[in-house]
Amino acid sequence: MKLLKLVVASLFALSVLGGASSFAADSINELRNADILTQDAAPRIPKVVNSDERQVRNYPEQPPLIPHKIDGYQIDKRLNKCMTCHSRKAIEQSQAPMISITHFMNRDNQFLASVSPRRFFCTQCHVPQTESKPLVENTFVDVDEVLKGEAKK
Repeated sequence: MKLLKLVVASLFALSVLGGASSFAADSINELRNADILTQDAAPRIPKVVNSDERQVRNYPEQPPLIPHKIDGYQIDKRLNKCMTCHSRKAIEQSQAPMISITHFMNRDNQFLASVSPRRFFCTQCHVPQTESKPLVENTFVDVDEVLKGEAKK
């Protein structure tokens, strides 16, 4: 008898829960557009500028932009792929600009023989440029434009 009551109770519970789950699915479909799952909602990744031409800086102390692709570059505590072209030893052959002398200074402004550990991870400050339109409107005016306007007055 106990077994029969247990079977009946479990069948009742399954029917109630099964109905609740279909009710929940119907409610969710009513709350959102059902076609959203069939659409490609993710934006396309913009192409990286790969011109190897230096970009103009927009303000003093701006870290230079990376003018080439860096896909697959290993930058971790063991290796920094950027240094194969931008280190002091490599610039003569690679014709790439050497990293700034400030990258060899520690936090006490003492010069080191190699790159400072706090400046070792290049992509913390330097980023590649992409071929994309700005996400927000920008009214930035370069300092040279400001000086031209002052000179006209």
